[in-house]
Amino acid sequence: MSKTAAVIKGDGVGPELVDAMFKVMEAAGTDVEFITCDAGATWWEQHGGNSLVPDETWDILDDSNACYKGPTTTPGIVGAPRSVAVSIRQKYDLYANVRPIKTFPNTSRPLGDVDFVCVREGTEGLYVGEEIRLTDDVAIAIRKITRTASGKVARYAFEEAKRRNYDTVVAIHKSNILRRTCGLFLEEVNKTAQKYPGIEVWEYHIDNIAQQLIKNPQIFNNKVLLSTNLFMDVLSEECSALVGSIGLIYSANIGDNFAMFEPAHGSAPKYAGLDKVNPVATVLAGAWMLGYLGESAQSDAIFRATERVISEGKYVTYDLGGNAKLSEMTNTIAKYTAEELK
Repeated sequence: MSKTAAVIKGDGVGPELVDAMFKVMEAAGTDVEFITCDAGATWWEQHGGNSLVPDETWDILDDSNACYKGPTTTPGIVGAPRSVAVSIRQKYDLYANVRPIKTFPNTSRPLGDVDFVCVREGTEGLYVGEEIRLTDDVAIAIRKITRTASGKVARYAFEEAKRRNYDTVVAIHKSNILRRTCGLFLEEVNKTAQKYPGIEVWEYHIDNIAQQLIKNPQIFNNKVLLSTNLFMDVLSEECSALVGSIGLIYSANIGDNFAMFEPAHGSAPKYAGLDKVNPVATVLAGAWMLGYLGESAQSDAIFRATERVISEGKYVTYDLGGNAKLSEMTNTIAKYTAEELK
């Protein structure tokens, strides 16, 4: 029986990027059934309500084996619903947001070659979205950290290190200031570490690692970087600069029974419809989803084809130093994918 994936095309450049992903998936000969559905600011501006995700989309997600989310816009106004990604992560307990950070051949490497993985807790922290206006002068935000979520994401980080044969999990925190919340997170990381005797824990304060990633990023190669929701959101964005473009950063949100795959970048509305932006993050997030759904041969072929296109440098987009259109780069990835599977 074929697997199904709910697909949210998203806002801004999302629809054209997701169409590019579909083209590559077709070239790979996938048996996954894609079911497109609405979500995001564009839908919400037309329909309103207390969610950026319509009820019909939740029904499709409930019946799917995985979700693919194109870039979506989150309205930055008080009273607007929480983001599509946060809503889906919280509903399905997708506690591990995972972003591999790896230099591609023949690309800008501002500070040298890097190869590590960022793991971010995806369901709580400041992303619970609880803010209170106490007076005209004072507003506070609640940072919720639980042992349950911290333990789950810590276990994922150590399992990821084990899968990749890495020897270190780097726990990032600010426990000298946030003693209860970061302290609790750290306790769970160190408790989990006792079950993985071959993997050591490095502890870094968030401010220190932010500068170490610029000063000497190679010390983190072949390691898993782990932190709470907002800290790793910011850090993984910094890490994307180490590979030259966030257009190369694909990501997954993984829980025990469901997963959502997405490019790490935003919806870039000013580029919408221009056939300009880099499709790599979108395509490789789709390839990762195929692997998750059991199509490892197709997934591997897309990764190899994409790396070949980037390495050749002939059909790459502006952010990679080329002048190819989104469609031209996509067509070449699709062509090479089909060749890989012959």
